[in-house]
Amino acid sequence: MADIISVNVQTGERTERNNTQAEKDELTAMQPTTDEKWVTIRSQRDSLLRECDWWGSSDVTMSDAQKKYRQDLRDIPSQSDVDNITWPSKPSA
Repeated sequence: MADIISVNVQTGERTERNNTQAEKDELTAMQPTTDEKWVTIRSQRDSLLRECDWWGSSDVTMSDAQKKYRQDLRDIPSQSDVDNITWPSKPSA
């Protein structure tokens, strides 16, 4: 199967070709590294934690589901596959 398929819009002629090694290298270089992916994931996790920080206020009692959700968020970095993160579902407040 070809990497690139071009279609001439006037004639409908279809051209197929594989990427050159330089094109493959460029595509690879554009992909984020594992460390960069973890930075993004931690940022998303931190944002989700901030959204429910108010649950920990002194005048609010967190349910077990809320405690579990926050702990599951804190445990995200212990997951091993950066490309397949399991995000917990947020319980109702």
